Amino acid sequence: MPKAKITREMIVDAAFEVARSAGIENVNARTVSEKLGCSTQPVMYHFARIEEMKRAVYEKAGEFHSECLMNVTEPQNGIMLGIGLNYVKFAVREPNLFRFLFQSGYAVGNSLIEMVDSAELRPLIEMMSGAMELPAEQTKEVFVTISMFAHGYASIIANNSLEYDEKTVAAHLERAYRGAVLAVREKMK
Repeated sequence: MPKAKITREMIVDAAFEVARSAGIENVNARTVSEKLGCSTQPVMYHFARIEEMKRAVYEKAGEFHSECLMNVTEPQNGIMLGIGLNYVKFAVREPNLFRFLFQSGYAVGNSLIEMVDSAELRPLIEMMSGAMELPAEQTKEVFVTISMFAHGYASIIANNSLEYDEKTVAAHLERAYRGAVLAVREKMK
């Protein structure tokens, strides 16, 4: 009976699942090969260094995170607030991935300010700018305020220092949003 070929993608998927359930610190050739039901040889063949595999998992986790953020189910409450709430919900549902993405030191470059100016966020900033009837630069200021506020909540929750209460978080994000919009409009006068 021929052996099933273990691909690089299969390894990354298995390592992602290990990181998701047990944390990135538990991703190694042994845990990934156990998840795949194979020896460590295929894992080491595709990834000579575990660090390379963790970088590939980081990319996959980032894509997964982006999909979760953009899945705003109640846009009538505002796309920015929906994304902020999804950011916090991600930390609630996926604390290991949240810590990996934002607290592990794997993020290279891309400060929040660089991220807000990135080509990837330009369509979102433009959409929010139109919805808030603000110029793009002021929209970015509001985005940074909400991002910082949501990240604080998410970090505290992901590290088990606060129990998640969606109504409270949503109310606080709404206040931060209104305050940020008011502040940029006053500054524009």
